[in-house]
Amino acid sequence: MKDVRTEVGVVPQSPQVEQTAVQAEEQPAPAAATAVRRRVVLVTGAAGLVGSHTCRELARRGWTIRAIVRSPTKAEQRLAGIPLQIVLGDLRSSDTVRAAVRGVDAIVHLAAIAIERRDETYEDVNTGATIALVEAARAEGVRRFVHMSQNGSSSASPYRFLRSKGAAQDAVMASDLAWTVLRPSVIFGPEDEFVTVLARLVRLSPLVYPLPGGGTARFQPVFVDDVARVIALALDRPNSVRQTYQMGGPAALTLRQMIERVLLAMHTRRVLIPAPVFLLRPVIAAAQHVLPRPPVTTSLLDLLAIDNTVGDSSVWATFGLVPVPFAPEELTYLRNITARDAWNAMW
Repeated sequence: MKDVRTEVGVVPQSPQVEQTAVQAEEQPAPAAATAVRRRVVLVTGAAGLVGSHTCRELARRGWTIRAIVRSPTKAEQRLAGIPLQIVLGDLRSSDTVRAAVRGVDAIVHLAAIAIERRDETYEDVNTGATIALVEAARAEGVRRFVHMSQNGSSSASPYRFLRSKGAAQDAVMASDLAWTVLRPSVIFGPEDEFVTVLARLVRLSPLVYPLPGGGTARFQPVFVDDVARVIALALDRPNSVRQTYQMGGPAALTLRQMIERVLLAMHTRRVLIPAPVFLLRPVIAAAQHVLPRPPVTTSLLDLLAIDNTVGDSSVWATFGLVPVPFAPEELTYLRNITARDAWNAMW
């Protein structure tokens, strides 16, 4: 793998982040806060949805943040106003990973892909990069490792995305690191990669909206700021070491119910029409070959056959949080999406 040059920069201080969940131990004691400020955490996938919100939460708690990103443009957009150090590079480069890990006290590994590109496969990015990061952490003596896995992930899964995430999770849990693994259902929030796609398809589907498989697939959407808070709290809690936490919101919803809430949030209407998966598959496969950034792929379509709900919601009591519901009033960020935005997002 070709080495990627590392560049460092500083992003200015951010304003106070508005709280969206009730947490019993939200503010650390002054003495503890002083100690936290001296610690350095490496965040991978920092310019992604969970990454940017996690960086804000960690900065608010006094951590010194080193953020690995691949796109400086995306980093400027997502991380503006957060005090952190930017490392520009690719996790598939051993030199980049080793340099980024050196001198940190903890690692929060969030980088992953849900849609493959020509030069990015599930096996390379989701699995290979995780294994390289674990090896670099061990070589540099970094013990604390918080890993973002996926609900339903398993190295024995017949679905390549879930299999790649499962193999990555296995590598983390088989290591001698002080790991914590998080397994969320679908995550929502401004600039998310699932609910926003549903909203874009609403704009591109006048009058009617096709429901894959009749919209019976089940999810348990969890709010991104709640995920970020769990990550930050887990770093400071010794009893979270070598623990795995499932993460889902307060209610399990079908895809139909989620889209109904999306429509309410967008102040618009569509007739919801069941669409058999076998009829949608050739259409989505064709779109994959034509569009540089397809909103949906056949691999993601296949995942609708998996129940993406969470059986154990004890994580919220464990960390003293009340999760934000997937409700229209929490989805107002979708109203600003236009048909032009939806069209441009695919190219």
